[in-house]
Amino acid sequence: MKLWQKENTSVSKLIESFTVGRDKEFDQLLAQYDVQGSIAHVTMLGEVGLMTQDEAATAVLALKAIAEEIHQGTFSIQPDVEDVHSQVELLLTERIGDIGKKIHSGRSRNDQVAVDIKLYLRQEILNVKDAVQELFNLLITQSEKYKDHLLPGYTHLQIAMPSSFGLWFGAYAESLVDDLELAAAAYAVANKNPLGSGAGYGSSFPLNRTRTTELLQFGSLNHNSVYAQMTRGKTEKITAFAFSSIAATLSKLAMDCCIYMNQNFGFISFPNELTTGSSIMPHKKNPDVFELIRAKCNRIQSIPNELTLLLNNLPSGYHRDLQLTKEILFPAIEELKACLQLMGVMLEQVQVKENLLADEKYKYLFSVEAVNELVNKGIPFRQAYQEVGNQIEKGVFQFDFSKGLAHTHEGSIGNLGNDAIRKAFNQVVKKF
Repeated sequence: MKLWQKENTSVSKLIESFTVGRDKEFDQLLAQYDVQGSIAHVTMLGEVGLMTQDEAATAVLALKAIAEEIHQGTFSIQPDVEDVHSQVELLLTERIGDIGKKIHSGRSRNDQVAVDIKLYLRQEILNVKDAVQELFNLLITQSEKYKDHLLPGYTHLQIAMPSSFGLWFGAYAESLVDDLELAAAAYAVANKNPLGSGAGYGSSFPLNRTRTTELLQFGSLNHNSVYAQMTRGKTEKITAFAFSSIAATLSKLAMDCCIYMNQNFGFISFPNELTTGSSIMPHKKNPDVFELIRAKCNRIQSIPNELTLLLNNLPSGYHRDLQLTKEILFPAIEELKACLQLMGVMLEQVQVKENLLADEKYKYLFSVEAVNELVNKGIPFRQAYQEVGNQIEKGVFQFDFSKGLAHTHEGSIGNLGNDAIRKAFNQVVKKF
């Protein structure tokens, strides 16, 4: 069944297969939102007189039954049905007769799929937000737990200055704060209603778009009907940018973990059940989970660019190119949620090595501490720097760090600022 097909017309099977592509696969994900949008639209049609109150009530009841089938997993798009919109309308017509044929009044598949995707993305952004919140809480917990465990800090992959596991975990927690800012912005864009824009140019029917906005609990309308259609693709791209930022944080964290697990570093380890082995080297404990998180998140970071290339030369109005946004973005969302979950599983069971900096090879981490100690005695900084630098060049540098490190400013080893970071995160969460 095709909503656009006329009598005595048919389409080549080859053309149909090519144009439908993988759309049915992703339409299945949109089914609950398609029904949700249809319930709002039908309710509005009954209120403005384009359906009788009884017709609207009958259609809504039948749509709710379909929604329950979707929830139970018994709904599917039949092989000879073009898309989810056609499947829902076909079921309605089979069950309630000609009333089912009335629900498309004042609506196009263009605004149908636009509202379906907005509803889907709005929910998925919330799902990702919840997953980010879980990981954030774990990172803050680990930061506090290991705040007194020192760690070598690096610049240019050279030994630089003392750091701590508390500082390291907390850094990634704060990174998620900024990532979530982008997700909140994407949520605001997805939380606008395109329904009622029709094919992109509105309708001569007296539709009440404010009412469907209320029924679907959108924050506001996409007011201009042309722009409502232009948000198709743009909403996906903005969401992809937000998710790619989260992916970038996960990728960097995964890379750190791969390095820190390396025997030449040996900063962290994990239980055997969380690592894999080699087919010929019995000593291996491979960081496969982190390597795959890194790879998957790097791929996710390519999604905004892929969407840009798909959308960039399209004029206003609907184009079939937009169909491909689903197969580009939807699988990436599932990958991101899986990466967030697995990062949490791993870091919850991380084992941190103690007394790392007692190793002789890390003595130059304390060169800045030695300079600062001289400055505190009244020696000008540049002179103190030269004095310590000369000691290092001569190989006679000595510094006793056992007395502890006096780092007290905000965001330093001795003052992590986790309470402020948590407060900032909670402020962002309120934007959803």
